[in-house]
Amino acid sequence: MMRAAAAQQADAGDFAPLEGEWHGRLEAKRQNTSRGTPEESTKTTLRVETFLDSPIAFLRVDFPFPDEKHDFEGSPFDPEKGDLKVRAGFRALKAAGYSFPSYVELTFPTADPKDAGTGKYQLGAGIRMLVPFKAPFADASAHAMRFETELSQTASFGGDPARADINYTKLELTVYDLWRERYTFKLKLKPAYDYVKSDDGAVGEIEAGFFFGEKRSWRTWLMLGRRLWGPQGISSTYDDRLEIGVNRTF
Repeated sequence: MMRAAAAQQADAGDFAPLEGEWHGRLEAKRQNTSRGTPEESTKTTLRVETFLDSPIAFLRVDFPFPDEKHDFEGSPFDPEKGDLKVRAGFRALKAAGYSFPSYVELTFPTADPKDAGTGKYQLGAGIRMLVPFKAPFADASAHAMRFETELSQTASFGGDPARADINYTKLELTVYDLWRERYTFKLKLKPAYDYVKSDDGAVGEIEAGFFFGEKRSWRTWLMLGRRLWGPQGISSTYDDRLEIGVNRTF
């Protein structure tokens, strides 16, 4: 039970120290994306995370490999080097049964060729609120549900002066469910306001997954996403996305 609760806690975004149960995570995911921004394109991403028993609760590094062809079909056997992303997450604050994890994130313009990334350094920060609840239609003994909100701000600086600036605020609203301590479900709305384009847009995503393996330390998932409103080119949005991934927490 403790290991399942820890897995749920980490997956839901509350990266407070997990009582020594877990120390890190390795992840690989594949995203096929149509009509996204330069950083929201078809790609494979490798992620490395380590959990810390300190005010900084976790460190994460993303190594993206965009396809040479940036359309939905992509070209998975022709990967390019994308923009490296590093995130530091802080120990969640607790109040009235709610959790408030937060983070800062820095993106480096490491893409090669240059058009595989944004050409800009980016600094982002966000805070989440995690609210457990019991749905009237669900068996409380089988479901561990929570509502999540995340508010983040990302802006670019430095880099290639010929490339477009990036400056947007994003809100994420998520319903998360862990069923029978094994199966996961997420329903997510992600509106964003792009200050450079003075316009807004949003995508909706639905995801299903499950834990498996010894101590349920493995997880795999399938996610489908689609633009709900707004024009193309709004930062953090896309037209359609199919994502499949797997990770191992150890």
